[in-house]
Amino acid sequence: MGDLHRALSTPTGRRRRNRLWPLLGGVLAAIVLLLVGIWLGGHPSVLPAPLRAGVFESRRSDIATEQALNILTRRYFRPLKRSTLVDLALSGMVAGLEDPYSHYLDPSAYRSRNEPETPRVGIGIDIEPESEGLRITGVVERSPAARAGLERGDLIVKVGSTSLAKDDHGPDLIRGPEGTTVTLTVRRGETEHVFSVVRAPIVVPVTTSRILSYRGVRIGYVRLTGFSEGSGDKVRAEVRTALHGHARGLILDLRGNGGGLIGEAINVASIFLAHGAIMSAEERGQPPRVYEARGDAIAPDTPLVVLVDQGTASSSEIVTAALKDHDRAKVVGTRTYGKGVFQQTERLVNGGALDITIGQFFTPTGHNLGDGVHQGTGIVPNIEAPEDSHAPADEALAVAERTLAAEAR
Repeated sequence: MGDLHRALSTPTGRRRRNRLWPLLGGVLAAIVLLLVGIWLGGHPSVLPAPLRAGVFESRRSDIATEQALNILTRRYFRPLKRSTLVDLALSGMVAGLEDPYSHYLDPSAYRSRNEPETPRVGIGIDIEPESEGLRITGVVERSPAARAGLERGDLIVKVGSTSLAKDDHGPDLIRGPEGTTVTLTVRRGETEHVFSVVRAPIVVPVTTSRILSYRGVRIGYVRLTGFSEGSGDKVRAEVRTALHGHARGLILDLRGNGGGLIGEAINVASIFLAHGAIMSAEERGQPPRVYEARGDAIAPDTPLVVLVDQGTASSSEIVTAALKDHDRAKVVGTRTYGKGVFQQTERLVNGGALDITIGQFFTPTGHNLGDGVHQGTGIVPNIEAPEDSHAPADEALAVAERTLAAEAR
């Protein structure tokens, strides 16, 4: 007994005892709150009317939901899985928001989204349907189509012996197993050419770059297809390579870039902006947040043009608007998509997730590009350059080159 008393009397013993009392107090408080909650649940009449109504409404909703699940699983004319009904209910709730950016991901969809993406098999072209066939609007670099010699503006009129005139199945005919060959008859101008293309896995790179020359002015061209993890670092590396290649101006091509991670948008904008706000964000119940340039710009003064189109959205618009609002870049192309909200994914206990809109973002001048969860006005370019999918040359890129060369001279 004496030994125990001495141990408790030491500084270490006293510290243990001092830590024990708050812990015991917390446990007792939790027990008291639990008992009070149970008692109030059985005696709701003692609660104030507004609080009582809220408690009753919540309980009724929970009971009704459970009741509906039990009835459907027991009485519906064919067997139903409870988990399937829960998935349907969650999907219906989110669909009822009428928000095209918010989705319920069931457990399978959520797992698939987080798995490494398997490269799709194809020949590497972007196409648009026309009455006489399929117009090629883009060719993936180093793809089977590029190696075979297909070009933007080509019109595919036959796949094998099948004419595509007024045929909606052209894309399906072009697809096929890896390693097989597809024969395409292509109209280029007034002449027709036949190409044999071997299907292969297509990997669209996040960034591509090259050096262009416009009337003796060296221009660094960087294309970014999405704002995935690490894309900002990839753009930075491409820009650094262009500058080391003595580029006197830069083109950042964000056409068809539907966005991605906001953090990567901040990283990309920070390559060209030495300081200043890039965007601000507002969420319900949270104070507004302002995102500033990181302060590690490597091309803060190099003449810059941003290429945009209707497919430039979300994080792409954040970057474009920041560079335009700060007079850091000329924007060339067509009006952007017009999205002014952002989403966050919240995982659920059933293994699924809610990917929902949680806030709005604003440009440095305080402009919101969307209309709530609907498409808004977007960004109006400094220089309009509509694209012509029939043209073999990239006319919008030509306008960007001409604009940049005039500034870089």
